[in-house]
Amino acid sequence: MTSTPLSAPPHRRHDERLWTPLLGVWIVSLVATMGSLFFSEVMGLPPCVLCWYQRICMYPLALVATVGLVDRDRRVARYAWPLALTGLAVAIYHNLLYYQVIPESIAPCAAGVSCTDRQIEWFGIVTIPLLSLSGFALITMCLVWFHGRLKGTAS
Repeated sequence: MTSTPLSAPPHRRHDERLWTPLLGVWIVSLVATMGSLFFSEVMGLPPCVLCWYQRICMYPLALVATVGLVDRDRRVARYAWPLALTGLAVAIYHNLLYYQVIPESIAPCAAGVSCTDRQIEWFGIVTIPLLSLSGFALITMCLVWFHGRLKGTAS
């Protein structure tokens, strides 16, 4: 029995499903990277200090996920986790600051753009810090999913 090019063998389909969460990491990190560049370079919105820290975590994630997908490297999560968790921590802190849960006096934005400036507020709730938090949260969930899939294939 021969298989057609459209139907992969069962073991191949299982291996392809392993990479779906990493594809999610790649898509979210690429959209977030392009979005942040659009906000600063096209719309002319200067990033604050905390936005820069989040960019430092997000931009390499797009590259790490690309290399992991192309090489089918199961160790890619080792490189993605520190970036995702650091970015998530900074994004949480930024949102707590932005929504005045913690005082602005402890903000690292002493010079330049304030970390609490309201540059964009779509539908009365969607802000740049919230977009970043959503991106890092989605990436973290995809990495948890990927880790679960890896454990399921370990034999």
